[in-house]
Amino acid sequence: MMKLLKWPLVGILTFALLWLVAGFYAAGQPLYALAALTLGTSALVIYTSAKSLAWRYLFPGVAGMLVFVAFPLLYTVQIGFTNYSSANLLSEERARAYLLDQATIDESQSLAFSLHADGPNYRVVLSSTDSADAPRYMSAPLPLGSPDFQSQQVPMQIILPGAASLAEPLNLRQTIELREALASLTLELPTKRTLSYVGLREFGTVSPLWKANADGSITRAETGVVYSPNTTTGYFETAQGERMQPGFKVGIGWANYARLLFDADMRGPFVSIFIWTVLFAGLTVFFATAVGMTLAVVLNWEALKYRTLYRTLLFLPYAVPGFISILVFKGLFNQNFGEINAILDAVFGVRPAWFSDPFLAKSMLLIVNTWLGYPYIMILCTGLIKAIPADLYEASAIAGAKPLTNFFRITAPLIARPLTPLLISAFAFNFNNFVLISLLTDGRPDYLNTKLPAGQTDILVSYTYRIAFTDAGANFGLAAAISTLIFLMVAIMSLANLKLAQVNEAKKG
Repeated sequence: MMKLLKWPLVGILTFALLWLVAGFYAAGQPLYALAALTLGTSALVIYTSAKSLAWRYLFPGVAGMLVFVAFPLLYTVQIGFTNYSSANLLSEERARAYLLDQATIDESQSLAFSLHADGPNYRVVLSSTDSADAPRYMSAPLPLGSPDFQSQQVPMQIILPGAASLAEPLNLRQTIELREALASLTLELPTKRTLSYVGLREFGTVSPLWKANADGSITRAETGVVYSPNTTTGYFETAQGERMQPGFKVGIGWANYARLLFDADMRGPFVSIFIWTVLFAGLTVFFATAVGMTLAVVLNWEALKYRTLYRTLLFLPYAVPGFISILVFKGLFNQNFGEINAILDAVFGVRPAWFSDPFLAKSMLLIVNTWLGYPYIMILCTGLIKAIPADLYEASAIAGAKPLTNFFRITAPLIARPLTPLLISAFAFNFNNFVLISLLTDGRPDYLNTKLPAGQTDILVSYTYRIAFTDAGANFGLAAAISTLIFLMVAIMSLANLKLAQVNEAKKG
C-alpha cells in the first residue's frame, strides 16, 4: 500500500515545491526561489532514494542550520552593505510608484453627488451647483453592488431636475458601503472633464503631482523640475542635490563600516562602548566565578551544618526569572526611594546617584549581573568539586596543607580545565546581554554631542538596538554592520580563548 502511495505523494510534493518556487520568482525574489528549489529538491532526492539512508537523519539538522542560522547571518551581513533604513525602505520601483500616485484635488471644481437605486443597479447624480434649478449630470445604470464590478470610465448625460424619475437617494451609511466601487469610477462630463471619487459626497478633479519620464526620472508637474534616481545615495534628486522622500534601498559598499571606523563623531562612542562591553563581560565572568567558586568550596565543607539549606537559598537568584530580579533591583537602587540608598543614607549619610553617574551606573550593572550569574558558576563548581578524588585532600591533610593551599594546588587546577569552555560561553552571553542593559539602565546616562544616540552603559548589542529601532531613525544598514562586527569580535575572542586554553593544556602535559 505504501509503495502504491509513494510516487503519487512525491508528485504532489513536487508540484507544491514548483508552485512555491514560482511564487517566489513571481514576487521578484529569484534567490529565495533558488534556495527553496535547492532545499526542496535535496529533500525529495534524499527521502526517495535508498542510497541516502544516512542523510535522512542528517538532513533536518543541516536544513535547520541553513535556514535558521546561516540565512539570518548572511542576510544581516548583506544589509550591512546597504543604506536600508526608515528613510530607505522601498525599492526604486516602489518609491517611484509611490510618488507617481500622489495627486492634488481641485476643490473649486468638485461636484456633490447622490446615489440612487435603479433596480439591481445604481445611478450617480452630480449637482453642478447648489441651486435647485441648475442642470444635473446623471450616469447610466451601474452595477456598483456586484462583486464583479471593475474600474471603468462612465460618460455622464445632462438632465434637468424632474426630467427623470429617480428613487430616493441613499443615506450616508449605504453610500459608505459602496465606497470601494465608487472609488474605482472615473466620470466623464459632457465637457470632457473627468472626475474621480474624492470624498463621501463629492467627485472632483484629481491632478497628479508627478509625471513619469522614459529614462526613469520623474518631473514635478507644478514646477517642471526633474528628479532623477541617484543609485549612490538612494534618493530621487535634482541636479542641485535636492532630495525627495521616500528614498530607496541601494548598495553602498563599505560605507557603514567606514563610518564606524573613520567618522570621529561615531568612532568615539563606538570605541568607548566596545571597551566597556569587553570589561562588562570579562568582569562579570570574573566576579561571578570568584563568588560562585568560593561558595561552592565552602558548601563542600562537610563539617558545615545545614549545607543543603544554604545551597538552596543561594540557588534562588538563578531560580527567579532574570527580568523580575532586574526590575526589583531597579527599584532597590532608586536614588530617592530605593532601600539601598535608604540604608546608605542612614549609615553613612550618602545617597549615590546610581543612574546618573556613569561610574556608579556601571558598578550597579556589575553588582546585579554578578548576583544573577554566580548561582550558575556555583552549581558547575559544586559538580566539578564532587568529581575530585577525596584521597587527594587526605594526602594534603597528612602533609599539613592549609585550606588555601588545597584550593590553589588541588581544587582550582582540577576544575579549571572543564570550567574554561563554560566560562567562555558565559563571556559570550554577557557580551550580548541586552536584557540587563535594557531593563536596568536602558544605556543611560547618554554621551553628549554625538550624531547617533549612545549611552555610557550601553554595550554593543544595546547600542545596535538603539540605532536600528529607536532614537536614530531606524538605520538598519548601520545596525547590521555593527552586528556583523559583534559576531566577528565574539568569534575571534572565543577562538583565542579556546586556543589559549589548548596551549596551556599542552604546556601542562
